[in-house]
Amino acid sequence: MKPTHIEHIGIAVKNLDEAIAYYEKLLGEKCYSVEEVAEQKVRTAFFKIGQTKIELLEGTSDDSPISKFLEKNPHGGVQHIAFAVDDLQQALDEAAADGIQLIDKTPRKGAEGLNIAFLHPKSTFGVLTELCEDPNN
Repeated sequence: MKPTHIEHIGIAVKNLDEAIAYYEKLLGEKCYSVEEVAEQKVRTAFFKIGQTKIELLEGTSDDSPISKFLEKNPHGGVQHIAFAVDDLQQALDEAAADGIQLIDKTPRKGAEGLNIAFLHPKSTFGVLTELCEDPNN
């Protein structure tokens, strides 16, 4: 597996609208996309800085991964880092062959139409790692 670049850094927030206003002021850039990913129980907002994006994440239910993260980290914070790969299934197969614990054994749909899959932080030195593939490339 050889990532092409850092796709985004995911930041969990309690209030997406407040976080968008803060990041717009901090970065001097407007949020370019807000969407809900119902199957992941999350609302997202994106900013682009160079080739890397910042993804703000707000849980839409108490049992969402983001809501659970915020229970343990009440101030929010970096929830995951995402790397772009050219062939997501191949990257997952390589990771599994290397003994990395997978959360997702096959790709699933994520925000911005990307195919995504997560690697378990127990196998990635405590960092929830997302792999992303743009099906349009």
